[in-house]
Amino acid sequence: MLMSTLIIGCSSSQQQIDAQSETYEHTNFLIEETSPYLLQHAHNPVNWYPWGDAAFEKAKKEDKLVLVSIGYSSCHWCHVMEHESFEDSVVAAFMNENFVCIKVDREERPDVDQIYMNAVQLMTGSGGWPLNCFTLPDGRPVYGGTYYTKNSWMEMLQNLALTYEKDKASFESYADNLTAGIQQSELIETPTENNGLHTDSLAEMVASWRLDFDLKNGGPNRSPKFPIPNNYDFLMRFANHFNDQALMNYVDLTLVKMALGGIYDQIGGGFSRYSTDEKWKVPHFEKMLYDNGQLVSIYSQAYQRTKNPIYKQVVYQTIEWLEREMTTGEGAFMSALDADSEGEEGKFYVWTKEELKNTLSADEYELATRYYNVNQKGQWEGKYILLRAISDTAASKFDMDRHTLQEKIAEINKKLLSKRNQRVRPGFDDKVLTSWNAMMLKGLVDAAMVFNEPKFASLAEKNANWIVKNQLRKDGSLWHTHKNGVSKIDGFLDDYAFTTTAFIRMYEMTFDERWLRLSNSIVTYAIAHFKDPKSGMFFFTSNSGEQLIARKMEVNDNVVPASNSEMARALFQLGTLYDSTAYKQTAEQMLVNIQDDFASYPSGYSNWAILMMDMSFPYYEIAITGEHWREKVNELNSHYIPNKLLMGGEPGK
Repeated sequence: MLMSTLIIGCSSSQQQIDAQSETYEHTNFLIEETSPYLLQHAHNPVNWYPWGDAAFEKAKKEDKLVLVSIGYSSCHWCHVMEHESFEDSVVAAFMNENFVCIKVDREERPDVDQIYMNAVQLMTGSGGWPLNCFTLPDGRPVYGGTYYTKNSWMEMLQNLALTYEKDKASFESYADNLTAGIQQSELIETPTENNGLHTDSLAEMVASWRLDFDLKNGGPNRSPKFPIPNNYDFLMRFANHFNDQALMNYVDLTLVKMALGGIYDQIGGGFSRYSTDEKWKVPHFEKMLYDNGQLVSIYSQAYQRTKNPIYKQVVYQTIEWLEREMTTGEGAFMSALDADSEGEEGKFYVWTKEELKNTLSADEYELATRYYNVNQKGQWEGKYILLRAISDTAASKFDMDRHTLQEKIAEINKKLLSKRNQRVRPGFDDKVLTSWNAMMLKGLVDAAMVFNEPKFASLAEKNANWIVKNQLRKDGSLWHTHKNGVSKIDGFLDDYAFTTTAFIRMYEMTFDERWLRLSNSIVTYAIAHFKDPKSGMFFFTSNSGEQLIARKMEVNDNVVPASNSEMARALFQLGTLYDSTAYKQTAEQMLVNIQDDFASYPSGYSNWAILMMDMSFPYYEIAITGEHWREKVNELNSHYIPNKLLMGGEPGK
């Protein structure tokens, strides 16, 4: 079961595995990878391969089904299935005997994840991670699911292996039909008649969406609840444009409830990926860079509109977390923090009363228990999630003024954070992803502009320059990931789209035309290598990259906006700055292609809807020049004007 028997002719690999074998009973091909998720599985008794030709060649030679098992480092149920099944020697022996097994980090290879997630969704009607999809030796999928208990996993493996041995023809037929379905799904065609944009779809979209609002707790009227910043960005813009106070109140309700809830790390800053309940109380404790980058943006804009101090606190505290825990020495941002530590979800973040008493003075403990609801409201599995019921504006409830309350809470937080840092930390994914860095870069620029904060601007410039130095090639192409000083994997459309919009924001902050030139270079490359000439949409993968069984288009907005909607917005903004009719026409065609679907799935088209508002209603191109342009920009940025684009600078510079 040791992989040393499978790497003849790879002396460096052999030496590395031999060295590892001195410590570990099992070592497989994943030991040579840099992905933290893949390295987590490098000592499983399963003979895991990374994604690549070697695994499929072995499957063809031995006529075996391939297991493509996909997850990511901070995925709780991925860890559970690994412990229950992939670390079990009996289960692993059966897998090794009957299948060729591939492990994929979905964050490194979102293109692979797209295809096999689509396959599992077509087969079962649902999806999630860990994603386990079985394929023929040529990669065409035939069966799949998500998390399995050990017993159900073994039963399924046995049935699948036996059926494949007896009836390969049925597998071939099913694979043909399923692959055809994957290739056709989510592809967008140009309407036969282009009647332009019809903005009435926006009102229809919002009217349909209101039916799903939770008017008590904010967010959708169901659980789990994901903080989807792009949804609230659109709703805030729509409410502002149409003077819809009820809608604006709903947005603020959502943002405040999230900021006060357990989904937000009250003492350390940063949001968890989602809340398991309707009250934003119990998070799934993993923290993702992409969530927090977008949330810094939306809370900055919300502060710009309301001057609510809760929003400012969230922005400043989250950026402190970013600096403290997620930033490399070169200014890049790492990907994620796990939900688990010491094998227990949330253990790093929750408290007992005894721990609080031993950390704080008696007066501090009394205040902290009231302020952070160390009571039935905050109780969870015998411990307490720190959360708030009211904001600091209601300081009189604590018998003190707001300033005094904030000072006391700051001291309490400092002590609790210091104590918490002595615990065993959650797992950490330190790979750097271009698209996620771009999202955080844009968040930092938004915060720098709203708060006129030089520190945020400095962090943004350092990160932007890191991307240029390490991820951007001379021809305008991008690398997708970076780890241990090495950039690798050709960029995907989201890398190009989010980097472009982030660099445009860098231009708006600095008026340095270098950022415009870089944006234009990136877009030029994307058009040449990703654009579909028939529909005007963009494929997720480059025409010069690895060719998988299908070439997908990403259209629906989710926790991260779709790469097509973000590219369309980038084209519109860049077209406006460069006065490029071609760019703006491409953006409009992309929008026309999908606008009829808005009302059917409102939350899945929010980024597209922002573009429609920008293209259909007044959009202000504000040029500011002269010796005191910076002061004018700062004055303008104190107001919420989402439908604007800044340009200018000091003449001669």
